[in-house]
Amino acid sequence: MTHFKNVSRILVVAPSWLGDAVMSHSLIRRLSQEYQTASIDVFVSKAIEAIYIQMPEVSRIVNNPFGHAQLRLRDRWNTAQVLKSNRYDVVYVLPNSIKSALIPFLARIPHRVGYTGESRFGLLNHRQTLNKAQHPLLVDQYLELARHTQSDVLALRENPNLRVAKIDCELTLAKFNINAKIPYVCLCPGAEYGPAKRWPEQHFAKLAQELHTRHLPSVILGGNHDVDIGAAIHSLSLESTKDVTGMTNLEEAVHLIAGAKCVITNDSGLMHIAAALNTPLIALFGSSSPSYTPPLSKKAKILTLSLECSPCFQRNCPLGHTRCLTEIQTGSVLTEVMALVAEN
Repeated sequence: MTHFKNVSRILVVAPSWLGDAVMSHSLIRRLSQEYQTASIDVFVSKAIEAIYIQMPEVSRIVNNPFGHAQLRLRDRWNTAQVLKSNRYDVVYVLPNSIKSALIPFLARIPHRVGYTGESRFGLLNHRQTLNKAQHPLLVDQYLELARHTQSDVLALRENPNLRVAKIDCELTLAKFNINAKIPYVCLCPGAEYGPAKRWPEQHFAKLAQELHTRHLPSVILGGNHDVDIGAAIHSLSLESTKDVTGMTNLEEAVHLIAGAKCVITNDSGLMHIAAALNTPLIALFGSSSPSYTPPLSKKAKILTLSLECSPCFQRNCPLGHTRCLTEIQTGSVLTEVMALVAEN
């Protein structure tokens, strides 16, 4: 809980997960207000750097070339020397691993802020202990790192708010042959953590058919890991939807979500993008909990059955039925979609 003086350059070590990266924007917005003359750089992997490009407070992207399990000590030393030459005054380390704190330590950044995490004593010299009971939301856990009085941050929390240029959206729509003059919805059926977070393909397909009969076209979005899911939904819906899973880069996916009338999504990174773009969305929660990483938007509608066995936070349903998602009926989702479309 320290306010640092004479700060001209700040580095944020970004999370590895897409949704977590979106939620880090609240911290970045807070730092921008607190240190108005300082530049804010983000150390982030290529895979999700497009998210930080949409944050106007970010001055520069610094490439993080290290994967989840890669130690590569010599390479980390060399990267640290590059960061050292940038003469950062403060670094906020958002991941809780030892590896994520090692480079800022080797770069000799004077003030290194983060949670103790994997016993990072010495690597961080401004450590905090995470109190999940007091701050259950991940976005508030990030904000807590910038707090220097008892009440200043959470009372002033600004939710993530990504900025997208209209011309960029129009170019992306044109690239994928989507008519910008016809309202459309996005279907986001993926969830990298596992099947227990995914609404069934058959449900998405039936929803796509119902939307088609109401003259509301749909576009299936997802990454390379979601190609089979997208293809299945496209086939099961009798090709009543447009499938671009695996065809877009992350920035293009952001553009398509920004232009949509509504997004129907599992608890995933794309859900958080939709919320940060203020696009109306239906968020389907099964094995995970909206009490930890909810979509931070007044235009979000959360659908969850809150069964006794959920949230279990497992990749696969330990009981073998995934009722927490299979029993969310297509009709219920359709009703919510049409209501959101009508309101917006």
